[in-house]
Amino acid sequence: MTDATRSRLRALPSLTGSAPTLDPGSVTADPVALFLEWLECAEHAGVPEPHAMTLSTVDEWGVPDARVLVLKDVDERGWAFAGTKTSVKGRQLDVTAHAALTFWWQPLVRSVRVRGAVVEASREESLADLSARSPAAREGVDADDWTLWRVVPTRIEFWQGSVDRRHVRIVFGRENGHWQLEG
Repeated sequence: MTDATRSRLRALPSLTGSAPTLDPGSVTADPVALFLEWLECAEHAGVPEPHAMTLSTVDEWGVPDARVLVLKDVDERGWAFAGTKTSVKGRQLDVTAHAALTFWWQPLVRSVRVRGAVVEASREESLADLSARSPAAREGVDADDWTLWRVVPTRIEFWQGSVDRRHVRIVFGRENGHWQLEG
């Protein structure tokens, strides 16, 4: 890295959004409900594409990979996304069925990280997801290859940034099927 690049990067502003106040003691003990609350807040704040997320996987050599997708659904079963089984992500998930999702809502200085095992939805759910896409988005897609997956989380982190660097993290871990707040 050159001195000029380093200086330019250091001069760029960060955490420039308008961070809502967050009291960790007042959040719900249900991370799905908290996520949906934060997603709705991002929508109301006008965050562009608040359902966009980074899906991180690893390849057969354990090398990380990532791409941006849209969230298809979220409920107690997990966070859903879709694509083809023969895509890079599909092949990677076939080898290592674990992934991480990252949501970044800059105007709110908020991030959510979700990680866990990945499971395939039923064939019916995958086909329903494919048919919900626009005709242009369905064109050329092999219906037998289209797959809806869910990340079944074992850990979810809600991060609220702060200009004074006193960031707030709320972390949920799942143990024996039950969510617990960590430290």
